[in-house]
Amino acid sequence: MKVVVQRCKEARVEVDGKIAGEIGEGLMLLVGVTHEDTEQDAKFLAGKIAGLRIFEDQAGKMNYSVSDTGGSILSVSQFTLYGDCRKGRRPNFMAAAAPAEAERLYDYFNRELATAGLTVETGIFGAMMDVSLINWGPVTLILDSRA
Repeated sequence: MKVVVQRCKEARVEVDGKIAGEIGEGLMLLVGVTHEDTEQDAKFLAGKIAGLRIFEDQAGKMNYSVSDTGGSILSVSQFTLYGDCRKGRRPNFMAAAAPAEAERLYDYFNRELATAGLTVETGIFGAMMDVSLINWGPVTLILDSRA
């Protein structure tokens, strides 16, 4: 499972011109699932993200997590994280999990974040979405449950 984590001042996802999810300060997540991923991968990354210390304290050090700051999560499914661009010019998405399994693990991942006490907003799985955010820092990290 791969997650692109972006610390944000605000983020929003729209589907067909309507807001599907929106947050203020917190984390914008792009979430990809591959064939070998399990609930253990989803649970591991949800716990890692809930405790990831990437928000600054009074001294300007990254000592606070989204849980510490009371921030929210905007989680968006992103199968293209498993796009393979090594050959040719068109990405190959064979490493992305089948939609039904990807959606099941994506939903499980979001429930785990909520269980950790976080407010979680989402896009709509499988929909064409317009995502916008103000990346704060900028701070962007890539987490992989297999790395």
